[in-house]
Amino acid sequence: MDNRRIVIALLIALVVSGGATFLIYSRIRKAREARGDTFKVVAAKDQLRAGTQLSADNVALIEWPNTLPLKDSFSKVEDVVGRPVLIPVAANQPILASSVALAGSGLGLTVRIPEGMRAVSVRSNDVVGVAGFLYPGSHVDVLVTYRPPEQNEQITRTVLQNVEVASAGQKIEPDPQGKPETVHVVTLLLSPIDSEKLLLAEALGNIQFVLRNGVDAGTAQTPGISASELGSGVKPKPPRRTPIAAKTVKLPEFYAVETITGGKRLVDKFEQPKE
Repeated sequence: MDNRRIVIALLIALVVSGGATFLIYSRIRKAREARGDTFKVVAAKDQLRAGTQLSADNVALIEWPNTLPLKDSFSKVEDVVGRPVLIPVAANQPILASSVALAGSGLGLTVRIPEGMRAVSVRSNDVVGVAGFLYPGSHVDVLVTYRPPEQNEQITRTVLQNVEVASAGQKIEPDPQGKPETVHVVTLLLSPIDSEKLLLAEALGNIQFVLRNGVDAGTAQTPGISASELGSGVKPKPPRRTPIAAKTVKLPEFYAVETITGGKRLVDKFEQPKE
């Protein structure tokens, strides 16, 4: 009988303490809200993939402390509804203006094309695609091997540098495990002028991608290399032109001056001066 009373007393104590804790927490939260210690921001309910169109079902309002400023956040759910996600967003991560596109801008790859840029696709194979290690977001240089009209041998030149890969095949996000995968089409983000260069290079000869370090944004000055230079390792000098020898003209020893005066004709000879 005594054990039963002890158990009942413990249960009552747990209920009372739980209720007191809840009341205290509620009052503290209301007091913080009243003091303005937090503010509401729109965040993702679950993990969102790039290209996902936001709706009222996959976002929610959460409390965010004032001590941690959050630039370009949203305070209303309706401000983000219908906008596509540009980059992956983790669960409970606030939605920022830089991570979403404008409503109606499209879905998938189109929302990831910056203003003024173009997405250009080229055919790829295991060699061109750097053995399958081209992922969305990686950067490459584009080389072309072709035969210029004024030369009799092929030459390889770098036509584009530090180009971002927008998609590999139909994937616009890198593989989470980093597995290489050979794809038949690679899409690059280019300016309109660089788009013309890439398509012309593909038409003239064979193109090849060269994978870059992600933090290397430098530009290398390369003149290109021809087949003859590849064998010797030294760029051949232009052929020397032999100057044309001037013709030697032999001057006469004397020169004559003819004078006609009053019907008379006189001829005077003068000696050629010596040099």
